[in-house]
Amino acid sequence: MLLLALVAGCGGSAPKGPPALLFVSTKDGDYAIFGADARGKHVRRLTKERGNPSSPKELFFQLEPAWSPSGNKIAFASLRSGTSHIYVMHADGTGTRQLTRGKQDDDHPSWSPDGRRLVFAREGALFVVPAAGGQARRVGRGPGDAADPAWSPDGRLIAYDYRRPGYANRELYVMRADGTGIRQLTRLGQVSGYPAWSPDGRRIAFQSNARFGRYQIYTIRADGTGLRQVTRSLGDIIQPAWSPSGEIAFSRDGEIWIDDEGTETKLTSTGNDSAPAWRPVRPQ
Repeated sequence: MLLLALVAGCGGSAPKGPPALLFVSTKDGDYAIFGADARGKHVRRLTKERGNPSSPKELFFQLEPAWSPSGNKIAFASLRSGTSHIYVMHADGTGTRQLTRGKQDDDHPSWSPDGRRLVFAREGALFVVPAAGGQARRVGRGPGDAADPAWSPDGRLIAYDYRRPGYANRELYVMRADGTGIRQLTRLGQVSGYPAWSPDGRRIAFQSNARFGRYQIYTIRADGTGLRQVTRSLGDIIQPAWSPSGEIAFSRDGEIWIDDEGTETKLTSTGNDSAPAWRPVRPQ
């Protein structure tokens, strides 16, 4: 349904305007962010900086793209300064600017629904920074390792995964946007993470190896009820991302797929593609 709706009228020519889908790929040798249409076609590289894949410090050079709510900006994490920091660029890959600084690594940005702030992870803690630039402040408190934050569509909650001190397991949590009201959502006893909110904010998709040690995609309500397993595969399926129409894209075996009510369609096949991100507004 989504694929037909988004590409109707495009014909055989490359679509104009922002891409419908972002993903990370090594198709050019280094880790870079690419855009494509809703079918995974008309792929084009968006990040201009090039990393050195032979250097451990530059291997994972540009990662974790995240659309702004308006669909005209993209945040991402990059090692281009020698330390992983958050950057923002226009949807066509121009106008890149560095948003965070310091000696610690920053990753996994997620926009507030009003587009004014971003939440991100900094070496086991979560921080919020103004989208226009400025001082980052920590949200939430306590020991352990918090990662992979995702801002809810209504702006009230931030979902994330968390590992308690001395434990290997990770579980999903939510807290209010100001860092208060922390609640645990999952109790699967394995490694669950990478939460992604549905467009209507009713459910959270995430990856977990809770069954048979294989990562699959699950969804759960924001109150911790209604756990569902979405994918069932002999291989690992990771990094869920909701489309504007409610389908879930994910990465499997170095390719981007989409699940539409149990029907899976492959979108990319360049061999090492990951971290899909759907544009939150439909291209015109």
